[in-house]
Amino acid sequence: MAEPQLQAEAIETELDGILEVEFSFLHTERIAAELALLPAEQQRFALQWTRRVSSTNIQLAFEYASRARQALEIMDNDMISAWCLYAMDTYDSSGLHPAMEVIKNLQGFVEVGHLRANAALLEQVSPVLGPFIQGLTGRKLSIEEDNSAWTDGEVLYLPEMLARLESEQENFQLYKATVVHLWAHTRYGTLNIDPQLIETACEDPQRALQWFHVLETLRLEAHLQRDLPGLVRQMRELQGKLGEDDWANSLPGETAVLRDLSSSVHDSLRLLPRLYASEPPVLPCYAGNLDLIRAWQARELRLLRDQARFRDALRVMADELWGEAPEEPLPGFSLQEKEQQGDPHELPELELVVADQVMPIPEHVRQLITSIQLDLTEIPEDYLVPAGEGEYDPSLLEDESLDPDDVWSGVYHEEGAFFYDEWDFGRQHYRKNWCVLRELNLQPGDTEFYGRTREKYRGLIHSLHRTFEVLRGEDKMLRRQPDGEDIDIDAFVEALADMQSGMEMSDRVFTRMHKDERNIAVLFMVDMSGSTKGWINEAEREALVLLVESLQILGDRFAIYGFSGWARKRCEVYRIKTFEQPLDETVKASISAIEPRDYTRMGAPIRHFTRMLEEVEARTKLLITLSDGKPDDYDHYYRGEYGIEDTRQALFEARVAGIHPFCITIDREGADYLPHMYGRANYVVLDDVAKLPLKVSDIYRKITS
Repeated sequence: MAEPQLQAEAIETELDGILEVEFSFLHTERIAAELALLPAEQQRFALQWTRRVSSTNIQLAFEYASRARQALEIMDNDMISAWCLYAMDTYDSSGLHPAMEVIKNLQGFVEVGHLRANAALLEQVSPVLGPFIQGLTGRKLSIEEDNSAWTDGEVLYLPEMLARLESEQENFQLYKATVVHLWAHTRYGTLNIDPQLIETACEDPQRALQWFHVLETLRLEAHLQRDLPGLVRQMRELQGKLGEDDWANSLPGETAVLRDLSSSVHDSLRLLPRLYASEPPVLPCYAGNLDLIRAWQARELRLLRDQARFRDALRVMADELWGEAPEEPLPGFSLQEKEQQGDPHELPELELVVADQVMPIPEHVRQLITSIQLDLTEIPEDYLVPAGEGEYDPSLLEDESLDPDDVWSGVYHEEGAFFYDEWDFGRQHYRKNWCVLRELNLQPGDTEFYGRTREKYRGLIHSLHRTFEVLRGEDKMLRRQPDGEDIDIDAFVEALADMQSGMEMSDRVFTRMHKDERNIAVLFMVDMSGSTKGWINEAEREALVLLVESLQILGDRFAIYGFSGWARKRCEVYRIKTFEQPLDETVKASISAIEPRDYTRMGAPIRHFTRMLEEVEARTKLLITLSDGKPDDYDHYYRGEYGIEDTRQALFEARVAGIHPFCITIDREGADYLPHMYGRANYVVLDDVAKLPLKVSDIYRKITS
């Protein structure tokens, strides 16, 4: 049965409630009269979006409602939804005035709305493209927005949206192809040419640069065809859809040398004078732009920085080997190629050698070596001399870092932070890059706390050890095996009976013992909000001591992070133990250092830990929360339903990623909201804080067995 059409009085009453006219003093009579002329379905749609926009700003919702009838006449529902969401996102990023301009410029949005309807947006694709590009070999690259696509060798700059193709998925593929082509600039040496060589090669530097870009695009495609053939096929499909088939076939025959995988950027440079007089062809859709001047400037700075950091790293390694004041001349460092059976076109993997001994290379040093190889092909001899004390400007040795605690002295410093969306249940949509999260280290705590706790629970730990040893993996008997250590009597009797009845006798008559291998990764997120002060904090730390003692028996990979925060721009997680760290004195001191801090904004930490777990190879992944209460924050709107719904959505995202969330809480009211957030079988409420240390290991054992 169709919904009845609303009369003006009913619409006005609903609008008055949504727009809080008792306090806002807005007048809704005209809007109600206009909406009363619409069919019931359109009336409900207009009111629904007025309510959703009002969750962001009442005045913004009023402006939308004032234009709702006009919008319904010239746009479909999907475009109106996009218009409202764009206005709310603009409010989040730029404030009320720019958001009001979006709503007021209805006709302007209509003109670009058709583009946005099928476009791929950078803010939506960058969470996918970022990890993808990090998976490719070479220097780690970040993604930032710019008016066009180009790279300086460290950052991939991409436009806000791409809408050249007919569907969002196709435009996403165009983003991906563009990213890979820009990555190829950094991987195969395009940016290692001094721009002055091109400017002096021909009379018209601009045309010379255009031809250089064409030639390098041809050369890079040959490398991509070898290394990423599947992606090159997608590139060809995109070209076909845009009428760019076989663009390279129009090039002179002498450019064929660039298809040879032994060719270099210098071959492109040598061809320039021969081709310069003719008009360069149009580049393919994914080629982006080439800014050699800015890329060369970035390269010069990077070379200074990488040399300083590499030589300083050698200084640190030399100090560890021979002390800070050696009396004799020391053997030098050298690099040699590691024997490998891999692709000869890959960057050679190098080993660091000193005194004829191969030394382990820390990961940050290996990244420096890769960066230098990309810029210079090989590591120069003078790079292998350890730096003298104070030889370099300290600014070259450290990343630009700002004090994360210096939040309230002005504009919050967001460099180096992680950005996460937050679910706004009122607008039924995400707030884009709304939360700023940082990973912080804890200052070491009372190193004796860990030992005291072990002594306090010595008997319980001994009991847990026995329990976890059993859980570690009992040998299971596999029956009806084709080979094994013993005869399966039941299977043998059945096989014998089959043979006597004329059937072929089965050979699966043995038993074999088999031990199941555990393949579990678990991340414990520990509530460090101010409400855990006192006995709760003590119980959390004791529980973690029991837990890590038990997990040492199992051999499961695990990490421990604390979380707290103060509003959306100060979400903080604290490294207590990473997946790679052993249970050493540093970890024990970090467990001891857990202390109450600020509030409990849970959504951003859950999304951060989900990202971490996604990068871990494991059959079973768990995210276990130790908390004393529901989500809460200094922001009044995060309290109550908003925070619960954001946390629920973050947990849903974790489950979609194949991660199993579980919550252990001592909040006696937890049963009121935890089933909605975690599901009925994924939480436990302890009614006594003193039981927490005794129960956590037992609960972990149950949910992983």
